[in-house]
Amino acid sequence: MEIREQILADIKAAMIAKNSVKLNTLRFLNSAIKNKEIELRPTPLVTEDIMGVIKKIVKQRKESIDQFTTANRQDLVDQETAELKVMEAYMPSQMSKEQVEKLVADVIATTGAKTVKDMGSVMKECQARSGGLADGKMMSEIIKAKLA
Repeated sequence: MEIREQILADIKAAMIAKNSVKLNTLRFLNSAIKNKEIELRPTPLVTEDIMGVIKKIVKQRKESIDQFTTANRQDLVDQETAELKVMEAYMPSQMSKEQVEKLVADVIATTGAKTVKDMGSVMKECQARSGGLADGKMMSEIIKAKLA
């Protein structure tokens, strides 16, 4: 089943189960996908576009959780965390920290990077090799630590 069809099926299931958090989150996600589809017209929407929308929303949720934690708004942290869990079900599994460290070490060895000035080229190559399955923030921190 295609991811968009899965989201629509899960919206129906959430309606039947009266799960308001999941229902509202999936409706928001479906709306964002429709907006992307309108933006890309007349080109048809492909799975990579949908995954890009989901990744963007997941990243926004994580940033919101950080900001709400800093502001001591536990009620909003809980709400965003619940919504994040719903959306992460549609994300491909992310690379572990050990896998990212190995990837970064390989790229540094291949590119011959020595200082933090080379971080941009290392980051670009790591993102290309990971295929979007590695967390950019974690990857950036690992690269900085290895090049420092």
